[in-house]
Amino acid sequence: MAGGEDMALGAPYPEHWEADVVLRDGTTMRIRPIMPADSGAVERFHERQSPESVYLRFFAPLERIPARDLHRFTHVDHHDRVALVLESAGEIVAIGRFDRIDEDAAEVAFNVSDAVQGKGLGSVLLEHLAAAGRELGVRRFVADVLPQNTRMLRVFTDAGYDVDQHLDDGLVSVSFTIRPTDRSLAVLAERERRAEALSMAAVLGPERVLLIGAGEEGTAMARRLHEGVAAVGEDRVAVVGLPGYPSRVEDLATDVSADLALVAAPAPYVLDLVPQLAGRGVRAVVLYTGGYEAGHASGKVPQRTLVRRLRERGMRLVGPRSFGVRTVDDAGAMNATLRRGALRSGAVGIFCQSAAAGLQLLDGAADRDLGLSSFLSAGHRVDVSGNDAMQFWTTSPATRVACLRLESIGNPRKFSRVARRLSEQGPVVAMIAGATGQLRPPGHAVRTTTTPRRALDELVRQAGVLLTASDAEMLDLAALLSEQPLPTGERVLVITNSGAQAAAMSELIRAHGLLEAPGSVALSSGADAAAYKTCVDDALSRQDWDMAIVGYVALLDDDGSRVAGEIRRLSGQSERTVAATLYRSTGLLGRDREGGVSTARSDGGRVSSDVRVPTFPSTEAAVAAVAAARGYRRWSERGRGTRVDPDRIDRRVAKRLVQAELSGLPAGTTKRLPPPRARELLATHGVSSWPEMRVESVSDAVEAAAQIGWPVALKATDDVLRHRSDLGTVRLDLSTQEELAEAYRTMEAQVRALLGRSASFDVQAMAPPGVACVVRAAEDPLYGPIVSLGLAGDAVELLDDVSYRVPPLTDTDIAEMIGSLRAAPRLLGHRGLPAVDVPALEDIIARVAVLKDELAEVSAIELYPVLVSASGAAVLGMDVDVAQPRRGDIARRVLP
Repeated sequence: MAGGEDMALGAPYPEHWEADVVLRDGTTMRIRPIMPADSGAVERFHERQSPESVYLRFFAPLERIPARDLHRFTHVDHHDRVALVLESAGEIVAIGRFDRIDEDAAEVAFNVSDAVQGKGLGSVLLEHLAAAGRELGVRRFVADVLPQNTRMLRVFTDAGYDVDQHLDDGLVSVSFTIRPTDRSLAVLAERERRAEALSMAAVLGPERVLLIGAGEEGTAMARRLHEGVAAVGEDRVAVVGLPGYPSRVEDLATDVSADLALVAAPAPYVLDLVPQLAGRGVRAVVLYTGGYEAGHASGKVPQRTLVRRLRERGMRLVGPRSFGVRTVDDAGAMNATLRRGALRSGAVGIFCQSAAAGLQLLDGAADRDLGLSSFLSAGHRVDVSGNDAMQFWTTSPATRVACLRLESIGNPRKFSRVARRLSEQGPVVAMIAGATGQLRPPGHAVRTTTTPRRALDELVRQAGVLLTASDAEMLDLAALLSEQPLPTGERVLVITNSGAQAAAMSELIRAHGLLEAPGSVALSSGADAAAYKTCVDDALSRQDWDMAIVGYVALLDDDGSRVAGEIRRLSGQSERTVAATLYRSTGLLGRDREGGVSTARSDGGRVSSDVRVPTFPSTEAAVAAVAAARGYRRWSERGRGTRVDPDRIDRRVAKRLVQAELSGLPAGTTKRLPPPRARELLATHGVSSWPEMRVESVSDAVEAAAQIGWPVALKATDDVLRHRSDLGTVRLDLSTQEELAEAYRTMEAQVRALLGRSASFDVQAMAPPGVACVVRAAEDPLYGPIVSLGLAGDAVELLDDVSYRVPPLTDTDIAEMIGSLRAAPRLLGHRGLPAVDVPALEDIIARVAVLKDELAEVSAIELYPVLVSASGAAVLGMDVDVAQPRRGDIARRVLP
């Protein structure tokens, strides 16, 4: 509920401070700026407080808030006086505020309702107040707290900031800088993880379920669902709307409650149902039906209205148009999907969005006998997303491998952070549908982006996620990762009865950066299980291999069932990574299945039933899978690096500079900073540019060269021509007045011929020779801040040889960003040339990343070119754009 602009109060109502948050107990609340209309709600909040809480807040007994104070509390300017409230079911349950006491510091205070204390509301308020303060240029919070107010003191000390506190005149004076630290960010991420995982426990680990069907479509879908959930026992499931059961929630026994509601009903009915679900203790809803609109189409319920109604009551939403969920817990498996048929319980968690993808993935899992720990289809992904599923899996011991089938990513920055945390616990495999990674199916609200798809792929890999090209490839890789140990080395043993297959495997192994192990065998085409047994016995006696790929083609007789037994014996006894590619067999070799390959050994024995070996449809797929598994093992053993925090950064001056430039600039308008201001802003972050002067005539150019120092470069200033030496609009190494004058006249004529008009020029000191690079940072509508690097030149840009990262960055991120360029050898020494000063380039990238991450007002930065020489890096050109920020601070918990 935006308050609009009130010039009498100061700044416009900051609508971007509004957010939904998950609390410590997994429930949700709304946080927003206070408004004058909240006077009555603030009075009611105060009246509900205990005398002790009132005393701790105001340092005195106060039955009623005086009218003057009430007006001051609710009429704020959103700049020098800021107040945020947390709402539950339409009532204010917590208030946090700060009042600026000077240019850099503000006094902060909280008041949390007695009824909800212990749920972490104070820490949420502090996060959001600190984010607002940073946006407004506040650097430090101070507070005076009574010594007995231990809850409030813990809010400050547990937040991860460097807090200074001392006793002064009977009060504890607290002071701390609100710039995020590594510890404060870690504290925030852990709180977010625990809260969101707990909220998802109601979805993927419910103790009791309420199944509701209404309307013709809803009743039919609920009947199908009832078949899937009946196996968990009627004592865990209450049913409404099916024949033989109560027709309304109100008709259930008064003591019937549930954690999760499975709802298949028309949209208007669901809105009316929300209070009843809240009254039954429901914490999450899986919604199978549609009838909702991402916008405001006539005749449909806006999805935003549905989500808001549920979150006001503390509930999460899966859907609309979810294909369902499948859970496994101590009480057994609950199939609440729209797919019939059993699935094996196991270690793989699957997340997807659309119903079509859900059905395909579950059928694929069944075909492979893949064991699932959980499954979730988010449907239109209005609330619960893949980020939430990953948060739950970080707390789920049953889930060792996570699979994500993504059609779009709503919050890439959070995805990167959460996926990296999950990848550190176990493999995460993803398939991103479509060419852009941002499909827009009907009913989905998806933000657009102008950033190339490669940025998304690099973001995902940066988080340690294994990318696959298809659903089938994702499930096959999950089978390997969930049933086989991770490879500890690079050596791949090959056993096959096809010479052509052996040659193909050998080439593919090298192409993936692995090594073929000694002792690899290409048996004759008629080899049977006895021949494979000899090879397996030999392999088990050796330690010179780390992975094995076993192929079998039934060219003469088919002895595949006994060969499969030998493959499983190799896996079980070696305890090393084993994969197979067998004629007419896919999935897992782990049990006898009708129409599949049996698991008998060639000597007539059996192999332990818990040994399962994945079989792949092709040689290429098998080698790619073991290479991916080895790549994940290497990633998991590497350090993540340290978050970059360069020295010589003056954040205070930088903030004042951009705010001054934005003063009076209309929303949605971008402003290009004049070159002196751009240089001044970048200098606040330790990035200096090579001296240059703008000139309009030959005499100006000669005078500028004399001031800068010979030799000089002359460059056209037009955006299209400024770096185009191939078009004759850049001249280098001009050492005399005559050379400069001749170059000026020639270039002036060239510019006029190309553009049909005259243009100004820049005279710049010559930098040492080196490799020209381009460093960019931009505020993307989808990704938020994103940093890119490439080598300069049309050919490089046309070939899309650009690397991308989303800050905050670590030193490892930056090193990998440079190393991932196909043209990186030019920086590292190519064809005998010496390597350039890569650390100097890394330093510039780090400083640009920090500036862009912390100053949302900076909409774009381009350093072009950055000339990296043998000793240093010279910034020869820079452009900076500013605009009113469109994103909130990252250091706060927010639901989409």
